[in-house]
Amino acid sequence: MRLLTLVLPSALAAIAAATPARAADPAPHPGGTLHMYQRDNPASASVLEEATYSTNVPFMGLYNNLIRYKQDVAQNSDASLEPELATAWTWGPDNKSLTFKLREGVKWHDGKPFTAADVKCTWDLIQDKAKDKLRKNPRKLLWNNVQDVVPNGDHEVTFQLGRPQPSLLALFASGYSAVYPCHATPAQQRTKPIGTGPFMLAEFKQNEMIRLVKNPNYWKKDRPYLDAIEMPIMTSRATAMLAFQAHKLDMTFPLEVTPPLLRDIKKEVPTAICAFGPMNVNSNLIVNRQKPPFDNADIRQAMALTIDRKAFVDILFEGKAEIGGTLLPAPAGIWGMPDEMKKQMVGYDPDVAKNREQARAIMKKLGYGPDHHLAVKVSTRNIPSYRDAAVILIDHLKEIWIDGELEPMDTPVWFAKLAKKDYSVGLNLTGNSLDDPDQAFYENFACKSERNYSEYCSPELEKQFDAQSQETDVEKRKKMVWAIDQQLQNDVARPIILHMEGGTCWWPQVHGFTQMVNSSYNGYRFEDLWIEH
Repeated sequence: MRLLTLVLPSALAAIAAATPARAADPAPHPGGTLHMYQRDNPASASVLEEATYSTNVPFMGLYNNLIRYKQDVAQNSDASLEPELATAWTWGPDNKSLTFKLREGVKWHDGKPFTAADVKCTWDLIQDKAKDKLRKNPRKLLWNNVQDVVPNGDHEVTFQLGRPQPSLLALFASGYSAVYPCHATPAQQRTKPIGTGPFMLAEFKQNEMIRLVKNPNYWKKDRPYLDAIEMPIMTSRATAMLAFQAHKLDMTFPLEVTPPLLRDIKKEVPTAICAFGPMNVNSNLIVNRQKPPFDNADIRQAMALTIDRKAFVDILFEGKAEIGGTLLPAPAGIWGMPDEMKKQMVGYDPDVAKNREQARAIMKKLGYGPDHHLAVKVSTRNIPSYRDAAVILIDHLKEIWIDGELEPMDTPVWFAKLAKKDYSVGLNLTGNSLDDPDQAFYENFACKSERNYSEYCSPELEKQFDAQSQETDVEKRKKMVWAIDQQLQNDVARPIILHMEGGTCWWPQVHGFTQMVNSSYNGYRFEDLWIEH
């Protein structure tokens, strides 16, 4: 059974947009330090516990997966899967088991051997079967179909499944699917993590610096090329871009370059190399369905109807963003629904004036109007990509007599508040670590998922999640996925505003980085990066 994703010819344009043309790289030079800013304070270094690429970017290089996506291919797909800690994998005859042959001779950063027991320990931890517990477990439900993990000696392990799941390989390849050691506690992995990856953590000072150093005993003998990666924490994007232009940084934080910033960089430093394109991150409205008056479905529908998606696209991205449902639109995305289906969903009619008239009629029935406004705090994460969109959302809510007050929160506070559902209305960004319906649906909309921030729950729809997950016919599965996505949008589960695009810039002496177009989470092992010197 193969992973049910395809590299489509129509995706070539999006991939080209994200991967700038350049001459063939010369032979790699080992040594040197890469300087790249970090956009904010990660809550921890534990990729199993966090839900932001503020953690993946700096810390993915500490770890390895069983399998991963090739780091030099822009579109993640079954064609770009490759072994990492596993050397091979085979499906059982009933497609209800998956066996990995494991690489021998791999050492953890502290010198202890990697074995099949570590794989079992990792998935026991994720599935909450271990004695130690993860403080946060945002992707636990993604692995519900795994019934048991059975080592066969030190170098083979079998995952036993409850049902066939063609997309399981994609889950293993996610940047969030790192293997942890049995002998390290979850608490240790947050601040002094141990991995098998190409880099080791040398320094992690909140508000100051993250520094990685080369793992001298990495199992891939000629990697990494770099001696170190230094990431000063710079929360001002404008300051960071000026530092890049002044050659104080070799590379920007991935995907943080907006169209206006890209224009400025190319004007001031035309020799800089920049990639720009999709990233499988969407802006969305989250509403706490448990807090009055937002427990009323009518007011949630009115909020969805007042959103002018095109205004968001034009103001924030100068037209360089896509309108879609839960799944990333084509050509970069494989599962996004056709345009004619989008127009049938609540709030997607391009006639914004008509949508808002419907919304105001709903609000009047609820007792609101020009003389009776609803005041609410609009919570968001305190970084530009969140704040800027939240300001526009507040402006749109005024059209239906909802007066929003911006409530920005630092990253650790933001994710803690979301996990506890301690908010009323929020502007959120959802990054999908995979371009696959299983990850998008189970992680963000399953009834008991930690990342189901609006607490939407439909047991009947969740049965459809399972049905599409088992379907091996790609075209049939797409139609099932689109029907599910339509219902999510019409139920105002988590209204998707737009699918973002972003850029990364680096100096010509930096080689070996590829910006991925359908995931912002899987391309930061950094073992292939090198600096010409």
